[in-house]
Amino acid sequence: MRLRASGVERRASGVSPLASVHPSAVLGTGVRIAPFTYVGERVRIGDDSRVEPGVTILADCELGRRVTVGAGTVLGINGFGYERGKDGYRFIPHRGRVIIEDDVEIGANCTIARARRTETRIGAGTKIDALVHIAHNVSIGRNCIIIAQCGIAGSVRLGDNVILAGQTGIKDHVTVGDNSIVYAKSALYRSIPANSRYSGIPARPHRAGLRLLAQKRRQAK
Repeated sequence: MRLRASGVERRASGVSPLASVHPSAVLGTGVRIAPFTYVGERVRIGDDSRVEPGVTILADCELGRRVTVGAGTVLGINGFGYERGKDGYRFIPHRGRVIIEDDVEIGANCTIARARRTETRIGAGTKIDALVHIAHNVSIGRNCIIIAQCGIAGSVRLGDNVILAGQTGIKDHVTVGDNSIVYAKSALYRSIPANSRYSGIPARPHRAGLRLLAQKRRQAK
């Protein structure tokens, strides 16, 4: 048996009866939706994608072909944006989208926020480990690697082939050039050019950081 959503065919066998899929969602051929997953309004999921148990995909998210979304992940949450007024903080609505391009893999329990007006985008071929937070308006290039417990603040731009090692934090509005690596437990507060290697808190060029560490060890003797 086959069903149609918004005029586009989808295989009933790929959608668990324990999943909730909004009638306006469009699922490509070969999509698999696991139990206890929610797929919201106007969501589009490309061919041969897999959504694991307990995932939430909120309104207007778009997933490309061969995308994998790990268990417990939430796509399309509201961005963390507030304005301060006389009576406290006022929430700024976020009405943009999340775009996940082809061949992206997202690990378990990640959160990716929708943009304020335009889009948060994850480039084709990028692989994201578990427990990663990607804030509103972020743009991540193609074939990036983002390892567990990274936090990427709003409007960050990552080029292609960037590697963020575990527990890296990146400040808002920072750009990371193509082919760069930010090593584990680093805090990046400023933009860095292509082919960079940075580490530390605050992050500095990796070789300079190693020299500084060696100097401190010599002084401690």
